[in-house]
Amino acid sequence: MERDDHGATLSHTFKYLFATQLLSRGIPFIFNTWIVRHLTEHDYALYAVQFHLFTTCILFLSREGFRRACMRAEIKCDDALVGGDAAKLLKVAWFSLPLGLLITLVACALVFWWQALSFSSPYGQAILLNGAACLLELLSEPLYILSQNLLLLKLRLIVETAATLSRCITTYIFIVGRSGTEKAIVFALSQISYGGCVFLGYWGYFLIYRLIESSELFPFRSKGIMDCNRQLLKMCTLFTFQSFRKLILQEGEKLVLVWFDTPYNQAVYGLVDKLGSLVVRLVFLPFEESSYATFARSASEKQEDRCKKLGYCLTEALKLVLLIGLIVVAFGPSYSYALMRLLYGRKWSDGEASTALRYYCLYVILLAMNGTSEGFLHAVANEGQLKQSNDSLLVFSLIYVVLNVLLVRSAGAVGLIIANSTNMALRIMYSAMFIRNYFQDSTLFSFSRCLPSGWTVLLFSGVATLISEKFFLDRDNFWLTFLVHLSVGLCCFCISAFIIYRNERPFINKLVRFHQHTD
Repeated sequence: MERDDHGATLSHTFKYLFATQLLSRGIPFIFNTWIVRHLTEHDYALYAVQFHLFTTCILFLSREGFRRACMRAEIKCDDALVGGDAAKLLKVAWFSLPLGLLITLVACALVFWWQALSFSSPYGQAILLNGAACLLELLSEPLYILSQNLLLLKLRLIVETAATLSRCITTYIFIVGRSGTEKAIVFALSQISYGGCVFLGYWGYFLIYRLIESSELFPFRSKGIMDCNRQLLKMCTLFTFQSFRKLILQEGEKLVLVWFDTPYNQAVYGLVDKLGSLVVRLVFLPFEESSYATFARSASEKQEDRCKKLGYCLTEALKLVLLIGLIVVAFGPSYSYALMRLLYGRKWSDGEASTALRYYCLYVILLAMNGTSEGFLHAVANEGQLKQSNDSLLVFSLIYVVLNVLLVRSAGAVGLIIANSTNMALRIMYSAMFIRNYFQDSTLFSFSRCLPSGWTVLLFSGVATLISEKFFLDRDNFWLTFLVHLSVGLCCFCISAFIIYRNERPFINKLVRFHQHTD
């Protein structure tokens, strides 16, 4: 019964987070297939790499530590209307705003200094607008954190979907209308519309429905503003310092691209990253968030069998991400060229982008394993273990940056993917050692049980589809030969699916029943 309760929590969280990612990532993906045909390589580098890097750095450093730490806070959803726990949480969460303001000012100043910008230049104005957009999002961050702790996942789904649509529509109107506005300004205004929607969505919900009193939404009005949870604030600080190192590991390749490479290679990597990471963002990211929430809640419980629950949840989580990752590894490389050709045309498919996407498919399985294993570490580790993790991230960051600088000049976008893969492999090994030590005195968890049965047939399917691409697919006679190549892949996939289902029927049936769990 306890397993079912934890499975229901995981499935309920995953369901809404998956829907959120499907809409907030799927809509831009569809939009991206249109916009890439209407932009030059230089403009697309601005859109996909440079401005994305700027806003990601500000938002990640400002809020990631608070999001991680506050998810570990004990707040009872059934007593949420009383507001006591919520007020304590918000007092800590509001510290993310002054931190975000400081980081935004520093980031804008650094970009202006580094590129010698003036306030009258379109690029400089776009940087300031992107900074303002980040502050709009950060103004709603305390309420986002509260909504996540109260499992108001439908609210996040609606807000992020509306914000994403607003950003895409704003970009579309300016580009189709041919208003003459600089592309940099257009992209910045679309980010402003996104931040505005997020701000209005969260504040509108909590002010209209009044889940907690307004005096608790604004803890700085109370006399005891500094009377906050010191232990939670200390954990936020620890996770925030860790986020600086994680940012280098997560976005280091874009930093290297902007500093050392051409706009064309930036555009190629941006295109491949948006396409190749679609599975990561749609499936692995929400699953990582829901798994982290489940691990953190299980670890905070005092029952004697919490280790049993954690072992069960971790095994199921790793098995699922490995299964999806192996499918991508098996079929992704042999269909990378065809997918690039179908979505973006021959201009991009016949260049370096298709080769980079092949390597990215191999990188996906490492992303899958790292997200879940590292999420477990962050959810159950104590303060000392988190500090050790921070130190290891610093070492991995240095190795990662050196590899990026060396490989980007010799192999371009492919070199960055190889550096990323090496970085992920190192982080997986560290997390694996932590997990092994955590369960060393029990037989409740084993890495061998995480590997899905029938995985070898997926590897054989990968070889078969690679041979099919080499012998059947003709780039000059694409459509006819593509149908033959696609038929081979469908046959291999059906055979693999049948064998895996036969061997993993209880596990897959459990996944199919996810939708039966309700709020």
